[in-house]
Amino acid sequence: MQNISKLEKELNYTFENRQLIIEALTHKSYKKPYNNERLEFLGDAVLDLIVGEYLYKKFPNKAEGVLSKIRASLVNEGGFAKLAQVLHLGDYLYLSSAEENNNGRNKPSLLSNAFEAIIGALYLEAGLEKAKEITVKLLEDTYPKIDLATLSKDYKTTLQELTQATHGVTPSYELVSATGPDHNKVFEVAILLDGKILATAKGKSKKAAQQEAAKIAIEKLKGENE
Repeated sequence: MQNISKLEKELNYTFENRQLIIEALTHKSYKKPYNNERLEFLGDAVLDLIVGEYLYKKFPNKAEGVLSKIRASLVNEGGFAKLAQVLHLGDYLYLSSAEENNNGRNKPSLLSNAFEAIIGALYLEAGLEKAKEITVKLLEDTYPKIDLATLSKDYKTTLQELTQATHGVTPSYELVSATGPDHNKVFEVAILLDGKILATAKGKSKKAAQQEAAKIAIEKLKGENE
Protein backbone atom coordinates (compact mmCIF):
# COMPACT_ATOMS: atom_id res chain seq x y z
CA MET A 1 0.00 0.00 0.00
CA GLN A 2 1.18 3.49 -0.84
CA ASN A 3 2.25 6.13 1.67
CA ILE A 4 -0.78 8.29 2.59
CA SER A 5 1.30 11.47 2.23
CA LYS A 6 1.25 10.88 -1.56
CA LEU A 7 -2.54 10.96 -1.46
CA GLU A 8 -2.43 14.17 0.58
CA LYS A 9 -0.27 15.73 -2.14
CA GLU A 10 -2.89 14.74 -4.72
CA LEU A 11 -5.55 16.37 -2.55
CA ASN A 12 -3.32 19.35 -1.78
CA TYR A 13 -4.30 18.98 1.87
CA THR A 14 -2.50 17.46 4.88
CA PHE A 15 -4.67 16.00 7.64
CA GLU A 16 -3.84 17.08 11.16
CA ASN A 17 -5.88 14.18 12.52
CA ARG A 18 -4.11 11.17 10.99
CA GLN A 19 -6.71 8.78 12.36
CA LEU A 20 -9.41 10.55 10.35
CA ILE A 21 -7.82 9.84 6.97
CA ILE A 22 -6.88 6.30 8.01
CA GLU A 23 -10.50 5.67 8.98
CA ALA A 24 -11.67 7.09 5.64
CA LEU A 25 -9.49 4.54 3.83
CA THR A 26 -10.40 1.54 5.99
CA HIS A 27 -12.85 -0.95 4.50
CA LYS A 28 -15.04 -2.91 6.92
CA SER A 29 -13.32 -6.14 5.84
CA TYR A 30 -10.07 -4.95 7.49
CA LYS A 31 -11.44 -5.96 10.92
CA LYS A 32 -10.58 -2.87 12.93
CA PRO A 33 -12.81 -1.26 15.59
CA TYR A 34 -13.50 1.42 12.96
CA ASN A 35 -14.21 1.59 9.21
CA ASN A 36 -15.16 4.21 6.64
CA GLU A 37 -18.93 3.63 6.58
CA ARG A 38 -19.87 6.53 8.89
CA LEU A 39 -17.60 8.96 7.02
CA GLU A 40 -19.04 7.67 3.75
CA PHE A 41 -22.55 8.46 5.04
CA LEU A 42 -21.47 12.02 5.85
CA GLY A 43 -19.49 12.50 2.64
CA ASP A 44 -22.47 11.44 0.55
CA ALA A 45 -24.55 14.31 1.98
CA VAL A 46 -21.68 16.81 1.66
CA LEU A 47 -21.04 15.88 -1.98
CA ASP A 48 -24.73 16.18 -2.81
CA LEU A 49 -24.66 19.76 -1.51
CA ILE A 50 -21.31 20.69 -3.12
CA VAL A 51 -22.24 19.38 -6.56
CA GLY A 52 -25.73 20.89 -6.30
CA GLU A 53 -24.35 24.34 -5.48
CA TYR A 54 -21.64 24.03 -8.15
CA LEU A 55 -24.21 23.25 -10.87
CA TYR A 56 -26.60 25.95 -9.62
CA LYS A 57 -23.89 28.57 -10.08
CA LYS A 58 -22.37 27.11 -13.26
CA PHE A 59 -25.71 26.95 -15.11
CA PRO A 60 -27.74 30.00 -14.03
CA ASN A 61 -30.28 29.51 -16.82
CA LYS A 62 -30.87 25.77 -16.54
CA ALA A 63 -34.18 24.48 -15.16
CA GLU A 64 -34.32 22.37 -12.00
CA GLY A 65 -35.05 19.20 -13.97
CA VAL A 66 -31.92 19.58 -16.10
CA LEU A 67 -29.75 20.38 -13.07
CA SER A 68 -31.10 17.27 -11.31
CA LYS A 69 -30.21 15.09 -14.29
CA ILE A 70 -26.68 16.51 -14.52
CA ARG A 71 -26.18 16.03 -10.78
CA ALA A 72 -27.47 12.45 -11.01
CA SER A 73 -24.87 11.81 -13.74
CA LEU A 74 -22.09 12.98 -11.41
CA VAL A 75 -23.33 11.94 -7.96
CA ASN A 76 -23.39 8.16 -8.27
CA GLU A 77 -21.15 5.16 -7.76
CA GLY A 78 -19.66 5.33 -11.25
CA GLY A 79 -19.01 9.06 -11.03
CA PHE A 80 -17.36 8.88 -7.61
CA ALA A 81 -15.34 5.80 -8.60
CA LYS A 82 -13.97 7.79 -11.54
CA LEU A 83 -12.88 10.61 -9.21
CA ALA A 84 -11.37 8.03 -6.85
CA GLN A 85 -9.36 6.58 -9.74
CA VAL A 86 -7.98 10.03 -10.57
CA LEU A 87 -6.67 10.14 -6.98
CA HIS A 88 -5.47 6.50 -7.19
CA LEU A 89 -7.49 5.84 -4.03
CA GLY A 90 -7.37 2.09 -4.59
CA ASP A 91 -3.64 2.14 -3.80
CA TYR A 92 -4.30 3.48 -0.30
CA LEU A 93 -7.20 1.32 0.90
CA TYR A 94 -6.90 -0.86 4.00
CA LEU A 95 -8.48 -4.16 2.96
CA SER A 96 -8.62 -7.73 4.22
CA SER A 97 -6.49 -10.21 2.28
CA ALA A 98 -9.69 -11.83 0.97
CA GLU A 99 -10.97 -8.50 -0.38
CA GLU A 100 -7.50 -7.77 -1.76
CA ASN A 101 -7.52 -11.09 -3.62
CA ASN A 102 -11.02 -10.30 -4.88
CA ASN A 103 -9.69 -7.25 -6.77
CA GLY A 104 -11.09 -4.94 -4.08
CA ARG A 105 -8.73 -2.10 -4.96
CA ASN A 106 -10.46 -1.76 -8.33
CA LYS A 107 -14.07 -2.30 -7.30
CA PRO A 108 -16.22 0.74 -8.18
CA SER A 109 -18.30 0.32 -5.02
CA LEU A 110 -15.25 0.35 -2.72
CA LEU A 111 -13.64 3.25 -4.59
CA SER A 112 -16.84 5.29 -4.55
CA ASN A 113 -17.36 4.67 -0.83
CA ALA A 114 -13.77 5.61 -0.04
CA PHE A 115 -14.07 8.83 -2.04
CA GLU A 116 -17.23 9.80 -0.14
CA ALA A 117 -15.45 8.99 3.12
CA ILE A 118 -12.44 11.17 2.21
CA ILE A 119 -14.75 14.11 1.50
CA GLY A 120 -16.57 13.44 4.77
CA ALA A 121 -13.23 13.50 6.59
CA LEU A 122 -12.20 16.74 4.84
CA TYR A 123 -15.51 18.32 5.83
CA LEU A 124 -15.08 17.33 9.48
CA GLU A 125 -11.51 18.59 9.79
CA ALA A 126 -11.31 21.55 7.40
CA GLY A 127 -14.93 22.58 6.83
CA LEU A 128 -17.23 22.87 3.85
CA GLU A 129 -15.18 25.43 1.89
CA LYS A 130 -12.06 23.24 1.79
CA ALA A 131 -14.10 20.15 0.90
CA LYS A 132 -15.78 22.20 -1.86
CA GLU A 133 -12.48 23.58 -3.20
CA ILE A 134 -10.97 20.09 -3.51
CA THR A 135 -14.10 18.49 -4.97
CA VAL A 136 -14.71 21.22 -7.57
CA LYS A 137 -11.08 21.15 -8.76
CA LEU A 138 -11.26 17.38 -9.08
CA LEU A 139 -14.56 17.60 -10.98
CA GLU A 140 -13.26 20.20 -13.41
CA ASP A 141 -9.99 18.32 -13.98
CA THR A 142 -11.87 15.06 -14.59
CA TYR A 143 -14.73 16.46 -16.66
CA PRO A 144 -13.43 19.25 -18.93
CA LYS A 145 -16.97 19.54 -20.32
CA ILE A 146 -19.87 19.24 -17.89
CA ASP A 147 -23.24 19.12 -19.62
CA LEU A 148 -26.13 16.71 -19.96
CA ALA A 149 -25.21 15.52 -23.45
CA THR A 150 -21.68 14.60 -22.39
CA LEU A 151 -22.54 13.01 -19.04
CA SER A 152 -25.87 11.34 -19.60
CA LYS A 153 -25.10 8.10 -21.37
CA ASP A 154 -27.84 5.55 -21.87
CA TYR A 155 -25.95 2.32 -21.18
CA LYS A 156 -29.11 0.20 -21.50
CA THR A 157 -29.61 1.23 -25.13
CA THR A 158 -25.91 0.71 -25.91
CA LEU A 159 -26.00 -2.77 -24.32
CA GLN A 160 -29.12 -3.73 -26.27
CA GLU A 161 -27.46 -2.73 -29.54
CA LEU A 162 -24.29 -4.62 -28.58
CA THR A 163 -26.03 -7.88 -27.59
CA GLN A 164 -28.18 -7.83 -30.70
CA ALA A 165 -25.04 -7.53 -32.80
CA THR A 166 -22.99 -10.16 -30.93
CA HIS A 167 -25.64 -12.64 -29.69
CA GLY A 168 -28.74 -11.90 -31.74
CA VAL A 169 -30.81 -11.37 -28.57
CA THR A 170 -31.60 -8.56 -26.16
CA PRO A 171 -30.86 -8.72 -22.42
CA SER A 172 -33.47 -8.85 -19.67
CA TYR A 173 -33.34 -7.12 -16.29
CA GLU A 174 -34.31 -8.80 -13.04
CA LEU A 175 -34.66 -7.21 -9.60
CA VAL A 176 -32.51 -9.26 -7.21
CA SER A 177 -33.25 -7.36 -4.01
CA ALA A 178 -34.45 -4.09 -2.48
CA THR A 179 -32.98 -3.46 0.95
CA GLY A 180 -32.98 -0.64 3.49
CA PRO A 181 -35.63 1.78 4.75
CA ASP A 182 -38.09 3.38 2.32
CA HIS A 183 -36.25 6.73 2.34
CA ASN A 184 -32.89 5.12 1.57
CA LYS A 185 -33.50 1.91 -0.37
CA VAL A 186 -30.75 0.13 -2.28
CA PHE A 187 -31.81 -1.88 -5.32
CA GLU A 188 -29.79 -4.73 -6.82
CA VAL A 189 -30.46 -5.66 -10.43
CA ALA A 190 -29.16 -8.55 -12.53
CA ILE A 191 -28.85 -8.58 -16.32
CA LEU A 192 -29.58 -11.91 -17.96
CA LEU A 193 -28.43 -12.88 -21.44
CA ASP A 194 -29.50 -16.25 -22.86
CA GLY A 195 -30.71 -17.13 -19.36
CA LYS A 196 -27.30 -16.53 -17.77
CA ILE A 197 -26.37 -13.66 -15.45
CA LEU A 198 -24.14 -11.25 -17.33
CA ALA A 199 -23.74 -8.57 -14.64
CA THR A 200 -25.22 -7.29 -11.38
CA ALA A 201 -25.15 -3.84 -9.80
CA LYS A 202 -26.71 -1.80 -7.03
CA GLY A 203 -28.20 1.67 -7.07
CA LYS A 204 -30.46 4.02 -5.16
CA SER A 205 -33.20 3.45 -7.76
CA LYS A 206 -34.04 0.55 -10.07
CA LYS A 207 -33.12 2.73 -13.05
CA ALA A 208 -29.73 3.65 -11.58
CA ALA A 209 -29.00 -0.01 -10.79
CA GLN A 210 -30.00 -1.04 -14.33
CA GLN A 211 -27.75 1.62 -15.90
CA GLU A 212 -24.80 0.63 -13.69
CA ALA A 213 -25.32 -3.08 -14.47
CA ALA A 214 -25.56 -2.29 -18.19
CA LYS A 215 -22.30 -0.33 -18.00
CA ILE A 216 -20.54 -3.30 -16.33
CA ALA A 217 -22.03 -5.70 -18.90
CA ILE A 218 -20.78 -3.54 -21.81
CA GLU A 219 -17.24 -3.55 -20.41
CA LYS A 220 -17.42 -7.31 -19.89
CA LEU A 221 -18.66 -8.02 -23.42
CA LYS A 222 -16.11 -5.68 -24.99
CA GLY A 223 -13.37 -7.44 -23.00
CA GLU A 224 -14.52 -10.82 -24.28
CA ASN A 225 -14.53 -9.59 -27.86
CA GLU A 226 -11.08 -7.98 -27.78
